[in-house]
Amino acid sequence: MLLSMKIYDVTVAISETVPIYEGDPKVKIDSFVSIANGSAANVSNVCFGAHTGTHVDAPNHFIDGTRTVGDLDVEKLIGPCLVVEVPADVIAIEPEHLPVLQDIERIVFKTRNSAFWNTPEDGFRTDFTYITLATAKTLADAGIKLVGIDYLSIEAPGAEGHPVHITLLEKEIVILEGLDLREIAAGDYELICLPLKYVGGTGDGAPARTVLRQI
Repeated sequence: MLLSMKIYDVTVAISETVPIYEGDPKVKIDSFVSIANGSAANVSNVCFGAHTGTHVDAPNHFIDGTRTVGDLDVEKLIGPCLVVEVPADVIAIEPEHLPVLQDIERIVFKTRNSAFWNTPEDGFRTDFTYITLATAKTLADAGIKLVGIDYLSIEAPGAEGHPVHITLLEKEIVILEGLDLREIAAGDYELICLPLKYVGGTGDGAPARTVLRQI
């Protein structure tokens, strides 16, 4: 008899109260038509930026003319994933916080950031834990396919030139941001991350329904 594997939804829902990275478009959700008002069906109107809630950054986010979110390799978005829990007193994730990266294809960092999702009414936080440039270079050199973190940016706020993003994206490493890892223990999982596929704009990113499955 096969044992069922627990599935964890680690997606931060898009809503009008979800924290938004400073300067990004705000969320607007309303009813376009409704049965209550005499229409044959309910149809919602949803407007939001590409980097709202749990989302993926494509290379074209910071490197113009490169791969867009619709062109990402789906193989990078599904497969074995290691969740690494970083101590709560760590603000900058350095190479010393990394495990041995041999045979790891996807890595997600659980940090003190996950607790921020308990109080979304606080709005966007600028004191989040992030990845340093040295760590980004180590991950890129190790051939990692996807790097994720549990807040709205993988990089320190205000970082001039966005070197962490560029270091990862120039190697076409998928960046997954805005995960909710409050219920997730460190360890091995299967990641399933499916960003919205669209045409138009600059294709720089997209919200992604993301789950972790125990393996």
